[in-house]
Amino acid sequence: MMKQFVVTPSMGKRLIAKGIVQLPAVREAMTKGILAIVAGTTNAYVAQEVLAALGQADGFSPAGFRRGMVTPPRFDLGSITCPFPGDVVIVDGQWQRGKELFDFADAMKAGDVILKGANALNLDRGQAAILIAHPTGGTALAAVPAVVGKRARLIVPVGLEKRVSGELDVLAARVNDPGTTGPRMMVLPGEVFTELHALERLTGATAHLLAAGGVCGAEGSVWLGVTGADDAVVAAENLLASLANEGLCRP
Repeated sequence: MMKQFVVTPSMGKRLIAKGIVQLPAVREAMTKGILAIVAGTTNAYVAQEVLAALGQADGFSPAGFRRGMVTPPRFDLGSITCPFPGDVVIVDGQWQRGKELFDFADAMKAGDVILKGANALNLDRGQAAILIAHPTGGTALAAVPAVVGKRARLIVPVGLEKRVSGELDVLAARVNDPGTTGPRMMVLPGEVFTELHALERLTGATAHLLAAGGVCGAEGSVWLGVTGADDAVVAAENLLASLANEGLCRP
């Protein structure tokens, strides 16, 4: 039996965040070593869940917790006045308020974890890529030495609304061509974690992407089919129902 559910982007972000907190590598890094949650709209939910689990959520606001934004054409960026609060970096279980990934990247080692969002997802290949506007690569390139050089772990929380067709390496090559305008693109050397992974982690059910889109607030939504043991499907149904009013985190 398959049950079908509509999951909005906000619901998906909260679902991903709840699933991320249950990953063994993340739970270990929450109390020992370094866990760096790079600012982003999906990671705003992740930071909330992690800090709540640590009992340190007081003082954190998702407002301003982003490094770059994709906005509608002609959007007035001057209307956004929230200051950037820094990333959420946790060292040996303690939130280092106001700090950024740049402050700790050189000290990271095997067992440490970086959580960084993405702008493009190749679901079939399990790959994600990030748009880069910073001339020296921003946090994406800051993460590479820790991940590739020191074996820190990079996990990419990314919603299904960011799926694209085509090979990300090919798309990145086109975007990074000297004749192209706009941001650059980098394929991230990490493992993706989507709503599908979160549902399986949290309930034991298997989720399938069936369709997408909607209106009246469902724009960008995905239609998921959930299968599995009866109790797992019921758990998924209850979990998604609990997220139905999600939409509190805004950039």
